Amino acid sequence: MFFSCKTYNLYLPCSSVPLRNSTSCTIFNCQNPNEHHSILRKHNSKSTAYLLHHLSHKDGAPNPIPIPKPSELQDPMPHEEKVKVLELSLVRKRTPQFPGSIYAQSPSDSDVGSSLPPLRTLFQSSDDKDDDEEEKEMIMRALDIRRKVTEEVFKEAMRKGKFGITYTTNLVGRLSGFIDYIMIEAANLKRLPEYSNSTFNLRAKIVIDDSKVVPLIRWLKHNALSYPRIAKLILMSSGKLEAVRSFVEWLKSVHVKGEFLGVVMVNAGENIFQRSHVELDEIVLYLESNGVRRDWMGYVISRCPQLLSYSLDEVKNRAQFYHDMGLNEKDFGTMVFDFPKVLGYYSLEEMNAKVNYLKEFGLQTKDVGRLLAFRPQLMACSIEEQWKPLVKYLYYYGITQDGMRRMLTIKPMVFCADLQMTIVPKVRFFEDIGVRNDAIGNMLVKFPPLLTYSLNKKIRPVVIFLMTKAGVSEKDIAKVVALGPELLGCNIAHKLDLNVKYFLSLGIRLRQLGEMIADFPMLLRYNPDVLRPKYVYLRKTMVRPLQDLIEFPRFFSYSLEGRIIPRHKVLVENQINIKLRYMLTSTDEEFNKMVKGIIRKRLRFESAVTNEDTTLILETTPQA
Repeated sequence: MFFSCKTYNLYLPCSSVPLRNSTSCTIFNCQNPNEHHSILRKHNSKSTAYLLHHLSHKDGAPNPIPIPKPSELQDPMPHEEKVKVLELSLVRKRTPQFPGSIYAQSPSDSDVGSSLPPLRTLFQSSDDKDDDEEEKEMIMRALDIRRKVTEEVFKEAMRKGKFGITYTTNLVGRLSGFIDYIMIEAANLKRLPEYSNSTFNLRAKIVIDDSKVVPLIRWLKHNALSYPRIAKLILMSSGKLEAVRSFVEWLKSVHVKGEFLGVVMVNAGENIFQRSHVELDEIVLYLESNGVRRDWMGYVISRCPQLLSYSLDEVKNRAQFYHDMGLNEKDFGTMVFDFPKVLGYYSLEEMNAKVNYLKEFGLQTKDVGRLLAFRPQLMACSIEEQWKPLVKYLYYYGITQDGMRRMLTIKPMVFCADLQMTIVPKVRFFEDIGVRNDAIGNMLVKFPPLLTYSLNKKIRPVVIFLMTKAGVSEKDIAKVVALGPELLGCNIAHKLDLNVKYFLSLGIRLRQLGEMIADFPMLLRYNPDVLRPKYVYLRKTMVRPLQDLIEFPRFFSYSLEGRIIPRHKVLVENQINIKLRYMLTSTDEEFNKMVKGIIRKRLRFESAVTNEDTTLILETTPQA
C-alpha cells in the first residue's frame, strides 16, 4: 500500500500498522526544494525519519536535510497517556481493542506490549522537579500493576489447586508480603540465561510451583488451620515454606492436636521456624524431668506456645523460680498443666513483683508457693488494675489484712475476679436487702467463695426461695444472709427444698420455720438423714415437745452420740429436767457444774421441806 502525493509526483511507503506517536511532517518539492508544505497526515516517528532520510539523499536536492533522531520527533506524552501505556505493558491479559485503536495488539503478538512504545520513553531524565515526581509516581504505579499481575498468577495457581474463589481471594488479600516475594524472585529469574526471554507471568508461575506453596496451603487447611493463620504462617516463613510442614510434624509428635497447630505456630515467636528440632526436644525433655508428663505436653504447648521461643537456659531459670518457693516436681508439674502460662507467658520481673505483693498480706515465701501451686491463675492478675483496687474496696468494708489473708488462702480466685463486673454488684445486692457494711465484711471473711457465685443464677434465686418457700420474713432476710452466707451456695432443688419439706412434715408451720432459720440459718444445710435420728431421739426417748425444737433449732447441730445422749443420761440419772439450750450449749465442765448446782439446790430444798415438816409435826403433837 502506498500513499500518493499527487501534487509533488512522489510515492512514499506508508505503514499498514496504526501509528504510535503521531507528529506532523514537512515534505519538500522535488522539482523546487525551496518550496515546502506541511502535511497534516499523522505519521509515527520512525516513518517520519525514514521520509526525511529519503528526501535528503534525493539526486539533485541541494543542502541535505539533517536527520533528526526519532526521540527528537516525539511530542511530550501526557500523563494519562503514559498511564495507559504502562497498564497495557504490564497487564497479564490482552485488553480488548477497537478497530483503529492507536495501540494495536495483535492476537499473534508474542508479547502483550509488542506494539507499544518502549517503557523507557516514559521515564526520560529531566531536571524538572515536577517531572521527577511524575516519574516516581509512574514507578509506583508500575509496581502496583506488577503486584496485581502477580496476584492474578497466584490466584490462577490456587484455582488449579481446587481452591474456591472466595477462599482464594480472602487468602491472597492477606499475603501481600509473599506476593512481593514472588514478584522479586520472578524478576531475579530474568538474570538467568534460560529465563532471559521468558515473560514475567511464566517466571512468577515457576516461582510459585517451586515453592510448593499451594500444596502446603492444602495441607494446612486439612489440619484445621483457618486462612488468616495460614497467611500469617506463610509470611513468617520468609519463603522457607518447608520449615512450616516440618514444624507441624514435630508438634504432632508432642501431642499437639489439630485445632491448636495454627495457634502454636502463630504465637510461638517470629523465629520459631529457624529453630532446630533438637533445641525444642531439649525443652520438652527438661519439662518431663520436672513433673510435666509427656501426654500433658501437647496441652501445655497449646496453651502457652511462648515456651518454644525460649532457650533451654531461660526455661530452667523460670522453673527454678518456682522451685525456690518450695514446689516439688509433682506440684510444679500439676501447676504447669493447670495453667501453662504461669511458666512461659510472663516476664521474670513481673512474676517477682506479684510474689512480693502477695507477701505483703503476711504470707511467707513457701506459703506463696503453695498458693500458686493451688491457684496459679493468680499470676495472670494485674497488681495495679486488679489487686490494689480490690484491697482498697475490701478495706472500705472493714476487712483487715488478716481477713484478706484468710480470703486469699481460702478462695484465691476472689483476687482474680473482676471488681466492677463481679464483686461490686453482689455487694450492692447485699446492701439492698439490708445487710450492714460491717456485716458484709464479716460474711465475706467468713465465707469468701460467696464472691465467686453468680448473682443471677445462684445468690438471688436462693434469697427469693428463702423468702417465698422457707418462711423467712423481709426483716429477717438480712440476718439470715449475714449469719449464714453458706446458704447462698446451696442447691435449691437438691438441698434447700428437700430440707424445707422435711421440717414442714414434722408439723412445723411455715412462719415458725422462717423464725427457726432466722435463729439458726445453717438449719437448712443439714442432710435429712442426719436430722431424722436426732428428732426421733428427742421425741421418743427424751419425750420432749415439738415446741422445744422450735425454740432451740440448734439442737440439730450437736452430735447425737457425742453430746445429746450422754448429757441426757446424766439428767435422767439425777432426775433433772432443763431446757435444751442449757443442756447442750455449755461445755462439759460447765454442764457438770450446773448439774451439781441443781442437785445441791434440790437437796437444800428437800432438807428445808423436811425440817419444816418435822417442826410442824412437833408443833401439832399434844404434850402428855
